[in-house]
Amino acid sequence: MKRISLITIVTIGSFLAFSFVSKNKALSISSSVNKVGISIGDIAPEIALTSPEGNTLKLSSLRGKYVLIDFWASWCGPCRRENPNVVSAYKKYNKAKFKEGKGFEVFSVSLDNDPERWKTAIDQDKLSWTYHVSDLKGWYSSAAKTYRINSIPSSFLIDPDGKIIAKNLKGMGLHLKLDELVKSF
Repeated sequence: MKRISLITIVTIGSFLAFSFVSKNKALSISSSVNKVGISIGDIAPEIALTSPEGNTLKLSSLRGKYVLIDFWASWCGPCRRENPNVVSAYKKYNKAKFKEGKGFEVFSVSLDNDPERWKTAIDQDKLSWTYHVSDLKGWYSSAAKTYRINSIPSSFLIDPDGKIIAKNLKGMGLHLKLDELVKSF
């Protein structure tokens, strides 16, 4: 009788331990899937900054689309040289049919301090998309701190769910990545 009780207790104890570990493992996996951060696979942190017109624009308002978060500034030569590539990608993919999501958008985060130089650069470089934001704090920008930006241009490509899928795509690299995501007919 004692032998049967001991086996029963060990069996029940093992079952409970296994259940506890499995449940905690499942919780750990599900929480890491939705982790907010700046690594590939993380949900991109929210950015809510002011447009040149004084409106607050939020990154999260673009859920459902692929979004290039583009950190740049009017005074940055390499940024200005990359802008024609970003403009070309925007024109090519903005209304494209993707395997997932509804289009492509650019969310430009300027590290400018001077609002007039920022607006002039937007016009000069023909950055025709709607989502231009800045807090006009330069390198002390809240978004630059959150995304740990220490050089520009810097970019993050996020999917329709807000997950980071690529970083620092420049030149044809941006076009090639977006080509992978477009529906093929």
